[in-house]
Order: sequence, then C-alpha cells, then structure tokens
Amino acid sequence: MKSEGEVREVLKNDGAINHRAINQQQNKKMTLTHTQNKTVKTKSGMTLIELTVVILVLLSLISILFVGARAWKRGSDRAGCIMNIRNVQQGMRSFQNMNGHSPGDTVTGAYAAIIGPDQFVETPPICPGAGTYANGADALPDVGDLYITCSLAATLAHEPAAHLDW
Repeated sequence: MKSEGEVREVLKNDGAINHRAINQQQNKKMTLTHTQNKTVKTKSGMTLIELTVVILVLLSLISILFVGARAWKRGSDRAGCIMNIRNVQQGMRSFQNMNGHSPGDTVTGAYAAIIGPDQFVETPPICPGAGTYANGADALPDVGDLYITCSLAATLAHEPAAHLDW
C-alpha cells in the first residue's frame, strides 16, 4: 500500500498530467483555427468547356467576317462593272461627237473604232464578277440607252441605276 505522501504525489502528478493534456488540446484547437486563415492555392488555367466556348465564339466572329468580305467583294465587282460600262459609253459618245454621227445611226465597224489600241477605250472591258458584255455592234444607241450591257445586270445589279443622261 502507498503512504499518504505517495498518494498525494500521484494525485498531484495526475493533476499536472491532466492539466498538460488540457493545455495540449487547447493548443491543438488554436492550431486548427489558425490554419483556416491560410490561403488555398488553386490551379490556374481553363477547363475544356471554357476552351470550347472560346473556340466557338472565335469561329462565329470569323464567319461573320467572311460574310462581310463576300458582300464587300460583290459590291466592288458591281462598281467595277459599272465603271467599265461608263467608260465604254463615254468612248462611244466621244466617237459619235468627233465623227459627226447622230444617236441611232448605224456605223460599220463602230465597236472596233471605239474599243482597241489607240482608240477611245484602250482594252476590251472584262467584268470583274465573271459576267460577259454584250455590245451594240454597229448601232450607236440613243441617249439613255447603253452601248454595252453585262450579263449579270439582272441578278447582281451590274448596271447603273441612273443612266438616262449617258
């Protein structure tokens, strides 16, 4: 059996041990709450869905760009064709005025006298939209009528809207 002093010593030690255990548990709680303030590192980058959405948006913008470029090309082809018609019309009127012909006259070899090297129009016109030109051959048209017309005039408006004074 233990003496009273030994029992007191054991209780004292047990109390100290218990006190140390409580302090350690409190320290652990502090440590746990302290770790909650740390910043969490995340991976930077894009997910597969985000990447797919970005690619689809870019493809949509590119397709809109192509539609706009195609419309611009058609407009420039139309403008080029109208300029060709205007140049030939001016050459035909110059030929008519310089040679004393009246509108509606038939002149043999009129096309060759208007269009060709060292003539009123140097080169035969070529439609930029891949159309073909039909000419009035030897007949000089009345004012307001066109000497050449484009085959795309009906479908793509390759004809000037107002040419009554030409």
